[in-house]
Amino acid sequence: MQKKKKAGISRFFSSREMDIPFFIIVLTILTIGLIMLFSASYTYASYNEDSSTYYFSRQLIFAILGIAAMLFISKIDYKYFRAVAVIGYGVSIILLVLVLFLPEVLPGFKRWILIPIVDITFQPSEVAKMMLIMLCAMGMDKDHNKITGKAVSSSPLAKSIMALTGDRLKISASLASTVFYGGIIVFTAGLVFLEDHVSGTILMLAIGVIMLWLGEFKKTWFILGVAVAALGIAIFIMKPDLLKEYAGERIVAWLEKDYEPLGARWQINQSLFAIGSGGLLGTGLGNSMQKHLYVSEPQNDFIFAIVSEELGFIGSTIILILFAILVWRGITIGIYAKDKFGALLAMGMVFQVGLQVILNVAVVTDTIPNTGIGLPFFSSGGTSLLILLAEMGVILSVSRFSKIGKVSAKSKSNTSQKRNKREQTV
Repeated sequence: MQKKKKAGISRFFSSREMDIPFFIIVLTILTIGLIMLFSASYTYASYNEDSSTYYFSRQLIFAILGIAAMLFISKIDYKYFRAVAVIGYGVSIILLVLVLFLPEVLPGFKRWILIPIVDITFQPSEVAKMMLIMLCAMGMDKDHNKITGKAVSSSPLAKSIMALTGDRLKISASLASTVFYGGIIVFTAGLVFLEDHVSGTILMLAIGVIMLWLGEFKKTWFILGVAVAALGIAIFIMKPDLLKEYAGERIVAWLEKDYEPLGARWQINQSLFAIGSGGLLGTGLGNSMQKHLYVSEPQNDFIFAIVSEELGFIGSTIILILFAILVWRGITIGIYAKDKFGALLAMGMVFQVGLQVILNVAVVTDTIPNTGIGLPFFSSGGTSLLILLAEMGVILSVSRFSKIGKVSAKSKSNTSQKRNKREQTV
């Protein structure tokens, strides 16, 4: 019995080596993020909270918990994530619906669920992003032949439609799969939109488009989906009054650079001042002027402006290069994964990080309207950081079975064998 239990545990947990370069990059970005969070937040915290280390200390606790979660998840054989994909997605949908009926944590926004015992809030949309990727990875791997093939769909709905048309209309399994997964993505994004979370909606749709691309859906349907999404965005930009007042005002403020400089344009103007003040080398760590109650809540969405001011163009560029390396290494892990499920998991989750970085920097530099997307590993948000590190754990789990891990192991053994031969020769 004990041997069977040990065998079961060994199948569940992997003893293979994880990808150390990816792990080091994650820890490096996380460390820099914590340092910059403290530097950006201590003035705001001293004015608005009990301690100047309020945000840093909370983020540090979640970082430690997140690292532990990342290491634990990285030990799990990722094939077992298939079993939790549907259940996890279902739970995330329940949370997205539940938050709509709970009292507002911040007036006018139904994005957070408050856990009063520990005084912690979390966004269900953060859980939904991870679970949407996991569900798509599981389903698109299972339905790969349907997605890429030319067979006629055998689903009950497709059969009913074909029967009504006297079999004159043939619905391919590829089209049916596109409608199915596209519907899941739009449904999830729609729930996030109901939370008055425009940035989360955009990110959810962008993640969905990436997963459709990675899932090798027909280019025709993919291009059509992108065109529809682009049309929707264009309509909201041209008709901002269709959105909630705060969102529409942000679009107007982005289009009209002189619109309410002391109101809607205040935060983005202060962000641009901070970036410009940094110059090439920056004002030095801790020496930002804009964080002294000019950039509102500098520990959150606009932390990159403070990073640019204190570390300058060179420092901020190095950070962006680190993010680029993280994404590249995650994609490499996905490319060399042992199966399509692992590839979709790794690339989907690392693309999510890349998308958030691009959107955050675009907002801070006034390239797109202020959407309220945080900078991964930098912006304050404990549960968000915890889930993000859990996602990095999933990628590390995939890396334990990827070919790059095996190649590195072989190269190590070959190197040690050559060294032993040289020593024996000497």
